[in-house]
Amino acid sequence: MDNLNRLQEHVVVIDFGAQYSQLIARRIRECNVYCEILPYDTPAEELAARKPKGIVLSGGPSSVYEEDAPHPDPRIFELGIPVLGICYGMQLMGYNLGGNVGPGDKREYGKTELKVVEGCDLFYGLDKQLIGWMSHGDSVKQTPEGFQVIARTANTSVAAMANPIRRLYAVQFHPEVVHTPKGKQILENFLYRVCECKGDWTMESFIKLAVEGIRRQVGKGKVILAMSGGVDSSAAAILIHKAIGDQLTSIFVDNGLLRKGEPETVAQTFRDKFGLKLVVVDAEDRFLNALAGVTDPEKKRNIIGREFVRIFEEEAAKLGDVDFLAQGTIYPDVIESGSKVAATIKSHHNVGGLPEDMKLQLVEPLRQLFKDEVRRVCEELGLPEEIAWRQPFPGPGLAVRIIGEVTKERLDVLREADAIVLEEIKNAGLYRSIWQAFAVLLAIRSVGVMGDARTYAHPIVLRAVTSDDAMTADWAKLPYELLERISNRIINEVKGVNRVLYDISSKPPATIEWE
Repeated sequence: MDNLNRLQEHVVVIDFGAQYSQLIARRIRECNVYCEILPYDTPAEELAARKPKGIVLSGGPSSVYEEDAPHPDPRIFELGIPVLGICYGMQLMGYNLGGNVGPGDKREYGKTELKVVEGCDLFYGLDKQLIGWMSHGDSVKQTPEGFQVIARTANTSVAAMANPIRRLYAVQFHPEVVHTPKGKQILENFLYRVCECKGDWTMESFIKLAVEGIRRQVGKGKVILAMSGGVDSSAAAILIHKAIGDQLTSIFVDNGLLRKGEPETVAQTFRDKFGLKLVVVDAEDRFLNALAGVTDPEKKRNIIGREFVRIFEEEAAKLGDVDFLAQGTIYPDVIESGSKVAATIKSHHNVGGLPEDMKLQLVEPLRQLFKDEVRRVCEELGLPEEIAWRQPFPGPGLAVRIIGEVTKERLDVLREADAIVLEEIKNAGLYRSIWQAFAVLLAIRSVGVMGDARTYAHPIVLRAVTSDDAMTADWAKLPYELLERISNRIINEVKGVNRVLYDISSKPPATIEWE
């Protein structure tokens, strides 16, 4: 939202294709400083016009001396704005300012011991011996004129460098990841000691600015909102309702791809409790017909996104004079649908699956927020805990948790299995500590035996992960007794299942969802 740029202080992250660019932004926001991400080729004039308090150059997969490697506008170093280069960003700083960058004698990956050799604001208050998370092959061999080496490792003679007079700093390691224990303090030092930020980014300030931005964008127009009942669409609905009241009509599409009992819960919560104008559309047959025979996950997402928008356009026509479609799109949706230099991991139906000829203008008040920030917005807006802390659910619903063709029979099987998973996770008191827990149905059959008879039924995969932001995740170490209960209940209670598996993959290399 452009309105957020009206904050008196903010920092810009220049993205060079690192999947961790979003993580840098999230860490900066945790320091109560608003941060936005811009593409690597943003002109220096545009950056100057935005008046950021600081600029951070992200990491990236390229080598600075490669043909077609992404480079920033070199004039950003002459703006007088503090700059922090991270990994590839450090190499870019060295390369653009006259230093020497080349392949290291040895590559460094993982936890690495750092020795601070020169005191400066970046390492203020920290020990001389630090741990940094490294992931690089190239390094700065010789610093540019006016720079001093401020940290080394056993294999990297320039692990960090600084030109305090010009307020230019760079580190070869990644302070944004949790594997760098003092990383947050390093970022805080850059933000507060170098950039002189005050820290005015709170969810209270966001809500105020978001409401102003919604009112300015919409004016007296009518808005329809894609209501799913999840954290993101719920926060968007209440936030937009706060801004424009009954100019908003929320539309809940029962596409047949939802969890057990979800349509009834959504209607009761938002229509009865919060007084929102809510239209419920029964579109199960429409979606299942559109998905018939489709097995490719990207095609599923695009079909679902297309059908959603078409339904909203049809409902808008019934309401008359509707110009805006509101969605609960958040930052991870955007980054995983691809950026100018980052690979597309998967298209989100509300980002990559929207038709090019869509007539409605988008209203996406949460597009710049991470999931933890959206939860805090929910709490600020007074939403109940069961909504604010609801686990993420993909926009395409259970369609991307069926590996293969989506049919009503398979959906019914998966719905029952998924309900058991969530019930047992809640009963064990683990719902808040687990980022996501759900069932996946494999559209294959395996041999089993029940009551001395041979069975040929579906396997169910249990997926449960822990995470802070969904950018990375680890599989949840659930107690064996809990896994046993879940397995026994699914096999005994869900007809058509004879095997339960547990996915113990982390992200990366896997993703949280299977499709």
